[in-house]
Amino acid sequence: MGSLGAILSHPDDFYPLLKLKMAARHAEKQIPPEPHWGFCYSMLHKVSRSFALVIQQLTPELRNAVCIFYLVLRALDTVEDDTSIETDIKVPILNAFHRHIYNPDWHFSCGTKHYKVLMDEFHHVSTAFLELAKGYQEAIEDITKRMGAGMAKFICKEVETVDDYDEYCHYVAGLVGLGLSKLFHASKLEDLASDSLSNSMGLFLQKTNIIRDYLEDINEIPKSRMFWPREIWNKYADKLEDFKYEKNSVKAVQCLNDLVTNALNHVEDCLIYMPNLRDLSIFRFCAIPQIMAIGTLALCYNNVEVFRGVVKMRRGLTAKIIDRTKTVADVYGAFFDFSVMLKAKVNNNDPNAAKTLSRIEAIQKTCKESGLLNKRNLYVVRSEPMFNPAVIVILFSLICIILAYLSARQLPANQPI
Repeated sequence: MGSLGAILSHPDDFYPLLKLKMAARHAEKQIPPEPHWGFCYSMLHKVSRSFALVIQQLTPELRNAVCIFYLVLRALDTVEDDTSIETDIKVPILNAFHRHIYNPDWHFSCGTKHYKVLMDEFHHVSTAFLELAKGYQEAIEDITKRMGAGMAKFICKEVETVDDYDEYCHYVAGLVGLGLSKLFHASKLEDLASDSLSNSMGLFLQKTNIIRDYLEDINEIPKSRMFWPREIWNKYADKLEDFKYEKNSVKAVQCLNDLVTNALNHVEDCLIYMPNLRDLSIFRFCAIPQIMAIGTLALCYNNVEVFRGVVKMRRGLTAKIIDRTKTVADVYGAFFDFSVMLKAKVNNNDPNAAKTLSRIEAIQKTCKESGLLNKRNLYVVRSEPMFNPAVIVILFSLICIILAYLSARQLPANQPI
């Protein structure tokens, strides 16, 4: 639940952390009794714990469709990510994956750990997919087909230009945005959003992940994965892997800042997409990851640690975002707060400082012009702590005792969602 030291440093995180812990425990006990659905939801918790929490709030029918959509694309991504698979084997699988989801007898062993289990027992996902309404099936098939073809294209093609970068991110994430918009529309809870706005929602998340995951991707065995576009990184180094060496830190950070600035181009589209959502559960499902993305970029910007290890938001702030993101005002407020943090880190000597500041100021202008900044519940930064740290120590100790007691009790293993 986060270290005691972190909670004392940020006492306002305590209650959201507690709620997140209890929500996670509750979600784990909401696994459906049917074997195929039980596998799907159990696997969802294993391959994406945070996504599993956000998805729980959706209406049951839409929740099932989004769960299967996620697992199908996660399986497709597992094939793409496995660098040990020969290209002549991988490409046909990617191109045909949209047909395999209709066949409960199909599976392909690849990946590691939980992802290998997902691929080995993919028949459970196919069985669940076949139980979805036709509108959901058609949306999932269409996006899987287009994504598989795009992934196959980039197996044989490097990300050279910024246009290549946008195209690759469209295939692996922008299409997720389009697919989710189709699922929301199929549920009859939302109007169908434009492709361009849906695409930007996906690109903003994907570019954030690509920026944050530099070190993991470059150190991939047996072969590095390189998603940063040469058109950008080649301005700062001869080889992309040069950035992980300390002697190249200055140029590495300049390249990083260039990529963060590029990602910020999608924020204004995201701030158009989200306010148009009517259903609260869908709104929260979309808004929470976007706020996490702008927060992650604020942490990564001008931060050499991206090239040394993992840079991620503290768990307490994540919990606060999940707990308190309930209105459009909360979204504008979070984007404004994180843009303020970003702006404070801009060094005027950075080659892209003027461009970065221009993007940040445009985001802040949009947030201010909403007229909602004073109507929010979510504040990323508060000037005064809401709780006395001494009280937090006592409450933290009591909660640990309560959780230990609850863990020792015998609880039913399976309850329907």
